[in-house]
Amino acid sequence: MPTPEAAPAATTAATATHCPYCALQCGMLLRPTPDGTAVTVEERADFPVNRGALCGKGRTAPAVLSSRVRLTEPLVRTHAGRLVPATWEEALDAVAAGLARTARAHGRDAVGVFGGGGLTNEKAYALGKFARVALRTSQIDYNGRFCMSSAAAAHQRAFGLDRGLPFPLEDVPRTGCLILVGSNLAETMPPALRHLTELKANGGTLIVVDPRRTRTAEQADLHLAPRPGTDLALALGLLHLVVAEGRTDEEFIAARTTGWEQARAAAMAHWPELVERITGVPVPRLREAVGMFCDAPSAMVLTARGPEQQSKGTDTVGAWINLCLATGRAGRPLSGYGCLTGQGNGQGGREHGQKADQLPGYRRLTDPAARAHVAGVWGVDPETLPGPGRSAYELLDALGTDVRALLLMGSNPVVSAPRAAHVEERVRALDFLAVADVVLSETAALADVVLPVTQWAEETGTTTSLEGRVLLRRRALTPPSGVRSDLEVLHGLAARLGVEKGFPTDPEEVFEELRRASAGGPADYSGISYARVEAEQGVFWPCPEGSPGEPRLFLDRFATDDGRARFAPVSHREAAETPDADYPLLLTTGRVVAQYQSGAQTRRVPELNAAAPGPFVELHPRLAARLGVDDGTPLAVTSRRGRAVAPARVTDTIRADTVFMPFHWPGEGRANSLTNPALDPVSRMPEFKVCAVRVEPA
Repeated sequence: MPTPEAAPAATTAATATHCPYCALQCGMLLRPTPDGTAVTVEERADFPVNRGALCGKGRTAPAVLSSRVRLTEPLVRTHAGRLVPATWEEALDAVAAGLARTARAHGRDAVGVFGGGGLTNEKAYALGKFARVALRTSQIDYNGRFCMSSAAAAHQRAFGLDRGLPFPLEDVPRTGCLILVGSNLAETMPPALRHLTELKANGGTLIVVDPRRTRTAEQADLHLAPRPGTDLALALGLLHLVVAEGRTDEEFIAARTTGWEQARAAAMAHWPELVERITGVPVPRLREAVGMFCDAPSAMVLTARGPEQQSKGTDTVGAWINLCLATGRAGRPLSGYGCLTGQGNGQGGREHGQKADQLPGYRRLTDPAARAHVAGVWGVDPETLPGPGRSAYELLDALGTDVRALLLMGSNPVVSAPRAAHVEERVRALDFLAVADVVLSETAALADVVLPVTQWAEETGTTTSLEGRVLLRRRALTPPSGVRSDLEVLHGLAARLGVEKGFPTDPEEVFEELRRASAGGPADYSGISYARVEAEQGVFWPCPEGSPGEPRLFLDRFATDDGRARFAPVSHREAAETPDADYPLLLTTGRVVAQYQSGAQTRRVPELNAAAPGPFVELHPRLAARLGVDDGTPLAVTSRRGRAVAPARVTDTIRADTVFMPFHWPGEGRANSLTNPALDPVSRMPEFKVCAVRVEPA
């Protein structure tokens, strides 16, 4: 099989690239060691998002490139049940045979594909095409569904277009007031914290909404600590006060929005005293927040997983958007609503075909014109393209029953999915599982075939950051001889399944096809090229042919048919699960600074493990006293779905009715053994952020 890129000559010149982790996609330089077998990280001060700053994960990212911790040869499971080394031809033959056998026996939709928000645009595009052209299955989704699908749905509903941030991060320090909802930037995106520091230095104010007094909340001028699952009521209560105090921007509402009457009526049913009872946030704090937000010359609201990973996440984000629209804080310079995308390519990953209902360019799979355009680029009959499939959790829940075989790339759902013990059971129930990954994750360890693939520093490709900025990672290191790229994997599998053409292994060739497929769509990349991205340090989409790109959206009109933003008439409703006598406490989950997502990569880095060696249960001193436990006491946390055990971490930075667990670890401390898969009816986002639990000494 041809290699997609020639190995670079031995050199000590540094390669400008981007971090493999979160959606900041911080700029960095990779300098090869003299023997060309490894790289070291250096600061890249010219990239505007991080200006040289890197967190510990970014600085230690090359550690996972080591052959001591990563996969370097294919593995195939024997009849005796062991994974043993195999040749690439044997492994690809086994995968193709397993997928084809399942399709013949049970139908094409018995074969599923599950992707990842860390895949480059080229790989995400090729994976979506592979599912719909080579496998002709509707059953494809990706772990980015668990990232910002609620915000995406609310964006589409309100503005007609979903881009995480409709403005560049450089605008954040220049706004007058920022409300940060459910985000702990200090631990999830540390280099972005400087934007908050600069905001305050410039005279702006910061409001943080979080049930925990996190390191980010400690930077705030005002910290609101609502009960988990009540962010919707909080946003509605703030809008009620905006109306009652006469702080709406009636001129903006009349000129640039629709649906205000219904949204206002819904908000007025959430009077301050009621909202205090629901959220636990005192009325004076609500009034203080409204004053800070409305008195500032400009203002923004940024949400993250806190309000989004709920069974009402779409409506919750919609309520925060309503607050921006009602006060004229959208579609204007230095004002607006944005979502802080989590995964490295969570934005681009859903724009180009991994998501169950979307085609490249953010086209709807149910739109006949979209199907015709993309089918034309792919050289297939539109009638052969399958329709929308199951969302991520619904796909995982169907494994072993309706979906009998799965190809998985760049995800570890055995740790990261809600109700994880059940998901693990479903994965084990599959007739056939193939996993392409860089390490032997907990999910890969269950596979019939494991395919070792290249990593960020060993391949070229684009990603799309949380700003909507398309960036280029350049190959800086030759991968081990036993490793192939995901594009080579898909090329080899497609050929074995009878599709000889259409799956090139050169990433730039794939990107050129992506440009054509996206042309004219909402996420139009047709004016973007590798050369432009490299020369301009990224290009913002939408970028039709001949366009300079759009760093700031909606300043003139919104992306709806009539150019007006849509208010959402939403009302508060309880979480899918609330405390009772058997499960009297609330659990919320999140991340710690030294680990990332399911930890499959970061848990292999000694420096990061030393900083965050394992899971813990954070609880308030009053709760600890009631339970008779101290710091380090093993605690059992039990929900209706499972049990997790981890040591206590006693702190007064959390509400007394709430416990917190990070979700990076497998085994008995697996937080997602507890979480609730109740789905948002629009986004199909599971309710990771709130469920009822009981806690007791283990």
